[in-house]
Amino acid sequence: MSTPVTPPAIQQFVRYTPTLEQIPDDEAETIQGLTEALRNISERVYEDSGHAVRSVHAKSHGLLAAVLDVPEGLPPHLAQGIFAKPGRYDVVMRFSTNPGDILDDSISTPRGLAVKIIGVEGERLPGSEGENVQDIVMQNAPAFTAATPKAFLKTLKLLAATTDKAPGLKKALSAVLRGTEKALEAVGGESGTLKSLGGHPETNLLGETYYSIAPVRYGDYVAKLSLAPVSASLTDLTDAPVEINGHPNGLRESVNSFFVQQSGEWEVRVQLCTNVETMPIEDASVRWPEDESPFVTVAKLTAGPQTAWSEARAAVVDERMAFGPWHGVVAHQPLGGVMRARKTTYQSSAEYRSERNGCPIHQPREQTYLPE
Repeated sequence: MSTPVTPPAIQQFVRYTPTLEQIPDDEAETIQGLTEALRNISERVYEDSGHAVRSVHAKSHGLLAAVLDVPEGLPPHLAQGIFAKPGRYDVVMRFSTNPGDILDDSISTPRGLAVKIIGVEGERLPGSEGENVQDIVMQNAPAFTAATPKAFLKTLKLLAATTDKAPGLKKALSAVLRGTEKALEAVGGESGTLKSLGGHPETNLLGETYYSIAPVRYGDYVAKLSLAPVSASLTDLTDAPVEINGHPNGLRESVNSFFVQQSGEWEVRVQLCTNVETMPIEDASVRWPEDESPFVTVAKLTAGPQTAWSEARAAVVDERMAFGPWHGVVAHQPLGGVMRARKTTYQSSAEYRSERNGCPIHQPREQTYLPE
């Protein structure tokens, strides 16, 4: 379990109000540009492969069935939204890496984790009416590489231009970028841009802590979320190297190898906003200071031994499911420009996959059986 902390007084937590969001006049135009850039990525991959995949996080490395346990006795400021009362939920977890094309793992990029919680009650967000899931979409970084949708569009255009081109060159570039990032980290630095372009360390993705990056409504309050490994079997893998060179699916192999006989346990943690100046809503590139508001545990997530990735599981999760922060309840409404942009762009990506592959996207409504 995480170290107990003394939270700020409840009155110090920023209460949610719609006025916390400041929407630029040209945001719709920017989001349209993002949607088109992501569609370009999907179209290029489809033209080359004849199969449509996600425009980002196309390659999955682990597809897990898990269980979320919300405990009794959470204090009022933490007992919010889906964590307001104790309960147990079935969960699907999808580990991935960033690119929108299927690359060898030796092109090492940031890791993502999408969590789909099934059987959630409550008023639904627009576009998710009729569903009963709550999705949490995370990356292994506490902040985003771009502050706003407009800043992200510049980076995305660069990534779109390199999609499915010169994979051999990408491997060589990734090796150079990893060396540069390692040297930078040796002197206390870090570059999200270098990591996103292929400079991420070749480490086991199961040892990572994942973050929502951008804020969400947390019932009466505002928060960022994280999922942190806590079982010794997982924490032993933090920063642990994984064999990737010569293993185009080395990350997938490492996840499968782990779950053959072992279980994994994570904590869902919440960082409540206490100051919108130091914890901005509209700037996703700012890491909220943990000395002002630490992450605290609100639930436990457990995945038992299983086949962590198979073609049969991919047919269910990769092909038929869509993950996005707007699949959820009003009590956890995504906040800020980056989150607002995800609504249209994620929906467009899912629709393109469904149309091209002739496979309807659906949300599970009850306990999901994932084949071995």
